[in-house]
Amino acid sequence: MMTRSPQPELTPLLDSSNTEQQQQPVQTEPEFIVVEIKGAIQKPGVYEMPVGSRLISLIETAGGLLEVSDSNQINQAALLVDEESIYIPMIGEVAATTEAESDLIDINSADETLLQTLPGIGPAKAAAIVAFRETTPFKTVDDLSEVDGIGDKTLEQLRPLIRVK
Repeated sequence: MMTRSPQPELTPLLDSSNTEQQQQPVQTEPEFIVVEIKGAIQKPGVYEMPVGSRLISLIETAGGLLEVSDSNQINQAALLVDEESIYIPMIGEVAATTEAESDLIDINSADETLLQTLPGIGPAKAAAIVAFRETTPFKTVDDLSEVDGIGDKTLEQLRPLIRVK
């Protein structure tokens, strides 16, 4: 079950200087990410949250922590990332990052040298990625396609190797 936010509002546009102009609705859609929360939480599941949300907001949306939750092992101030899965451990349980998760390269923090270890990324593309994120941090892996030189084929090749955090 995925919890959805309210539908976006439609805002009519009308140039007041030209009354003959037709009104055209413009959809003002907020940006959302989809995240999963599981473990010692009241309502585990997949949730749609506004971009820029923090873990504490997701916990509240999911009904709060269980009494057996070990909140000392989580960073409730952490920014949520699209397609992220968060596990809330119980007291006495050791929360571990999966090996696969730790092997992914975060394109928002990796330096040029680390980026060049990715297939199809040489010095020029690595520099372009770093330059791009300095003005516009990546919100999703798909945002990488906005960087000059990164096409659909390269993105699909990189997708299982990278993440945005």
